[in-house]
Amino acid sequence: MQALRSGKGKKSVSKIAWHDLRAPELRALAAADALVIIPVGSTEQHGPHLPVQVDARLAAEVAIRAAAHIAEHQSVVVAPTLWCGLAEHHMAFGATITLDFATFHAVIRCVCASIQRHGFRRLALLNGHGGNIKALDVIAGELKQELGVRVVSATYWTVSSVAGAFREILDEQTGVAHACEAETSMMLALEPDLVEREEMLRVDGSRRNLSASGGLYRWKGFEEMTESGVIGVPAAASAEKGERLLAAAAEGVAEALVQEELWQP
Repeated sequence: MQALRSGKGKKSVSKIAWHDLRAPELRALAAADALVIIPVGSTEQHGPHLPVQVDARLAAEVAIRAAAHIAEHQSVVVAPTLWCGLAEHHMAFGATITLDFATFHAVIRCVCASIQRHGFRRLALLNGHGGNIKALDVIAGELKQELGVRVVSATYWTVSSVAGAFREILDEQTGVAHACEAETSMMLALEPDLVEREEMLRVDGSRRNLSASGGLYRWKGFEEMTESGVIGVPAAASAEKGERLLAAAAEGVAEALVQEELWQP
């Protein structure tokens, strides 16, 4: 985070959430070439101990925290969170709302096109759901060509510095799985009243391979991989660990998004 820690060009931080701003303020941000971060999540089952908002809630939180770092040095705004994604693989457990790819693509295209029409030229799709990863990479590439703006996609826990930090913080996992040590810790830090502690401690979420072996891909429903809807070790979670994970994610995402070469035409 060296680039973000220097005082050069430092700006005072004000409101950074799109929903909190007035139209004249957003027009001014567009004129200032503000970066727009668009959190993308999902609404889906997260085992017996977590609420269905997890992926959307965490994507939004990381986006806001990362934007707070960035706002010290350049203009940035966080768009409203897209709370529905590609979650067909969770449908067998209930509680899940999913889109098909065509609809997911269309919704993101309309959101990005609306933002582009208002004069914004730099858009970052910040993802918090594993099922969205491949689709968002394709969509970002297509929108860059179609809209003539710079569009990048990132899943917060796969940013290299974030992945490294998560490995150091987590005790029973090497990274984010599903309703796991990592996600449960972050929800304990943010929404402790929504975490069912007894279920968290007893649920069996032994991690299993999420993809076919040998470099092949075959779609699997989560019911083929876990009886509980959990993959990972939620019993190892803590609020203290969750705060450290969120701080590391925000710092790593901010550092990645301020790279000048990322936004070259």
